[in-house]
Order: sequence, then structure tokens, then C-alpha cells
Amino acid sequence: MTVQTKAPESQFAYVVLAARRARQIMAGAPPMLENPRTLKPTRVACEEVNSGLIEYEFSPGKSVDEDKDGVKRRK
Repeated sequence: MTVQTKAPESQFAYVVLAARRARQIMAGAPPMLENPRTLKPTRVACEEVNSGLIEYEFSPGKSVDEDKDGVKRRK
């Protein structure tokens, strides 16, 4: 798995990443930006993700197989 820094292409992944970082900021972590435009933790987190300051890695999703009846089941 490689560590990535650019903003995720998936909107869901972007929101999850920014929300996790916003929670860290609300818990007292200092912003990684020198001069954030705002003091709102969610906006600061979004700026950090867009600037490529956040390192992350996503694990691949679970595989899904179809059984003999065509019903999809997770492994």
C-alpha cells in the first residue's frame, strides 16, 4: 500500500478524510497550515486535504462474489 497526499478522487473518501482531520483539530491538534483562512475546524481540514498536507492510505474494499442464484455475497 502506498501513502498518498493528493485529495482523493472519491467524494466519499474526501469527506471521510476531512472529517477525521477535523475531529483531530477539534481535539486540540494544531493546524498544518500557517495562515488558515478561517478558524472553523472543518474548513481548515478541507484546506489541508486540498493542499496535499494530509497523508493517508485506504485499504481495498472487500471482494463480493455471486453465488449460484446470482445473489451477491461478501467473503
